[in-house]
Amino acid sequence: MEKSINENAKKGRSVGSEIVVALQNAVAYAKGDHSKGRAHRVQVPPRIDVKQVRRKLGLSQSDFAEKFGISAATLRNWEQGRRQPDGPARVLLTIIGREPAAVQRVLLSRSER
Repeated sequence: MEKSINENAKKGRSVGSEIVVALQNAVAYAKGDHSKGRAHRVQVPPRIDVKQVRRKLGLSQSDFAEKFGISAATLRNWEQGRRQPDGPARVLLTIIGREPAAVQRVLLSRSER
């Protein structure tokens, strides 16, 4: 981020002007002008095997729940099929399954503030 701010300063542009241009481009994109931007679609998995994610990390239900800020009761309900994780929870569980250390770093850094 700082590098781009410095580059903009060298080019005579302020951060504020860059934000204004970005917002104008976003509005134009929303109105159908796709020449100055692009959209990315995220594919949220329709189902996720929560037990498999937890077992892959070698954690008990209580350890997994505590480590990632999930209610132990909710985790049990997901694993036993009584409930399914909603969209944001499926996203989080997907990231935990692929990059557990990254999630843990973020959660720890937030708690230290």
